[in-house]
Amino acid sequence: MKDAELNLAEEWDKTFAKSDKVDHSKVTFHNRYGITLAADMYIPSDAKGRLPAVAVAGPFGAVKEQASGLYAQTLAERGFLTIAFDPSYTGESGGEPRFVASPDINTEDFCAAVDFLSVCEKADPDRIAIVGICGWGGMALNAAAIDTRIKATVTSTMYDMSRVSANGYFDSMDEEARYKLKEKLNSQRTADYKSGTYALAGGVADVIPDDAPFFVKDYYAYYKTPRGYHPRSLNSNGGWNVTSALSFINMPILSYSGEIRSAVLVIHGEKAHSCYFSRDAFAKLKGDNKQLLIIPDAVHTDLYDNLNVIPFDKIVQFIKDNVR
Repeated sequence: MKDAELNLAEEWDKTFAKSDKVDHSKVTFHNRYGITLAADMYIPSDAKGRLPAVAVAGPFGAVKEQASGLYAQTLAERGFLTIAFDPSYTGESGGEPRFVASPDINTEDFCAAVDFLSVCEKADPDRIAIVGICGWGGMALNAAAIDTRIKATVTSTMYDMSRVSANGYFDSMDEEARYKLKEKLNSQRTADYKSGTYALAGGVADVIPDDAPFFVKDYYAYYKTPRGYHPRSLNSNGGWNVTSALSFINMPILSYSGEIRSAVLVIHGEKAHSCYFSRDAFAKLKGDNKQLLIIPDAVHTDLYDNLNVIPFDKIVQFIKDNVR
């Protein structure tokens, strides 16, 4: 299958500085649904032979020029061939309509990245790992549950998007509230069909009230400031399609995570509002090759871009130990 032509930005447009220790290039690959995905590839400048490879995605509503690219570039500095990719329907990747999320297709995106790395002449197909940040941490676990080619999985500041969509934050949504949400979302489906367009949910708000929860301010500080803003980022701009939440409500992504046999490292900030997702996901994992690392005092977005907080030494050692 030939990948479709995509318009890929040639200039350096990341939210982080370019490293002089790695070579960067643009690549594309397709998933099982025929959607062409765009990725940034990072390779150590002094690379020789086939390298252990890592595919990185997330956060949910971000693009590869943000946190995932920072992770990919940093891991490449440590000796890995890496790709940071835009999931289907977002960023520079293909797929219509735009700004749709899907528990199935987005899990497939990770497996498609493994397809690409498995045939990449510079990568070792027997030493492939994946890293999922925020909502793509849950997708990474879901991919590890189905894809036996993945030797190690790292989740960072993970969200279970099925759980938060169906139950609300901190599991505060009961069945009646969920029914009302489904009524609202299905009404939006009718409106979208009539108009021939898809209403957007809105990304992080441009103005945050003083009494907003801390995690909302935390997101604002990343997505709406020069620290993390990117013009293609959904969270920095118009957000996902409103109706994207429907499929997550009805399809729990971590149903088979307890069957993952490969190595998993789950990382979260101690003070992150989302920490319960990682603690509960880790509790389902089995085997002595699973680890939970809680970072003292860290909040959710500290693990997006704070190089003093993200435990890259631990991540690198974990992957090396488990893809041998």
